[in-house]
Amino acid sequence: MSRNQKLETLAIHAGQEPDSSTGAVVTPIYQTSTYAQEFVGITKGFDYSRTANPTRLALEKCIAELEGHNLDEPAYGLAFSSGMAAIDTLLRLIKPGEHVVASNDVYGGTFRLFEKVLADYGLVFSYADVSKPDVVQMALRPTTRLIWLETPTNPLLKIADIAEIVSRVHRYSPLIKIAVDNTFASPFLQQPLILGADFVVHSSTKYLGGHSDVIGGVIVTPDKEAYEQLKFLQNSVGAVPGPMDCWLVLRGIKTLPLRMERHSQNAMKIAEFLEGKPVVERVIYPGLKSHAGHELAKRQMRGFGGMISIILKGGADAARRFAESTSIFTLGESLGGVESLIEVPAAMTHASVAGSPLEVPPGLVRLSVGIEHIDDLIQDLAQALDKI
Repeated sequence: MSRNQKLETLAIHAGQEPDSSTGAVVTPIYQTSTYAQEFVGITKGFDYSRTANPTRLALEKCIAELEGHNLDEPAYGLAFSSGMAAIDTLLRLIKPGEHVVASNDVYGGTFRLFEKVLADYGLVFSYADVSKPDVVQMALRPTTRLIWLETPTNPLLKIADIAEIVSRVHRYSPLIKIAVDNTFASPFLQQPLILGADFVVHSSTKYLGGHSDVIGGVIVTPDKEAYEQLKFLQNSVGAVPGPMDCWLVLRGIKTLPLRMERHSQNAMKIAEFLEGKPVVERVIYPGLKSHAGHELAKRQMRGFGGMISIILKGGADAARRFAESTSIFTLGESLGGVESLIEVPAAMTHASVAGSPLEVPPGLVRLSVGIEHIDDLIQDLAQALDKI
């Protein structure tokens, strides 16, 4: 694709040229495990679908072009069976005894992987407020090899200054890599590689897929050597998505720009509606001027996204009653689909951090704002607020 093309065009066409054998405009689902070889060891580029599959390759090329848009060098993408599989594969680049700095309100599943699985293999983790570059810098050690950023973070929606952290970390040691979980923003709203990050990770289950019908993950990097290492691990460990999963994510990406605009518009109006309500102690949304990272988000992102967190004055009981009283907002985990979801992180997505320094407030409610009509969404939240 032309480097001059915009993200809206790339989302539809990148990696998805018409099928060479049939002319099919939409990438086919290559539902096959193996491929005929012309001669012993002579293939047409594919031999076994754990190693490579044409539908998966199309997805990997597409996400690489979206995240690597405007880079001087090409980026490389890899697809996985889930976001956690992508994170696990990336962390296999870290050796026993080496140190990782992560956000102090990292996603509960990521914390569980770090502390309950990978720490047993000798990796060392510490946690810092990534919204403060000074704090990240102070957390560095001679053994540090990776900075794990979420921005916005999950669920407190802190904003990390990617470029500033990259600059400080690389001055400290060029051996340290910076990885950004870009799930909440998507490549349409934020491109960490342009800001100097070494890796971008997504749960493609969320905004990339966008329809709550697929589980997947991706890694993108402009570092060819690291890509080759990750490609080897992808094949060796085998946590790859099936062709149907890849096709669903590709289909979702085609409407990503339109959806992200609507998610962001709806979320902004809902955040403004919630701010100042008597039962709401705090509304956390980067689009609000009251958000500590508002100005940074304006510089670093094209929009503020569809995720809102609120803290209710009544604590856990109020949070539970509120989340159980909506009708359009569906009570459920996950995020990033066209439909609106509501959850209580302390009891749901972040239960794994209970009792740790990363424990989230019991009165916290997380909203994944969908693309329904804004009037219906506000009315639904209003009636639920009345019940607490």
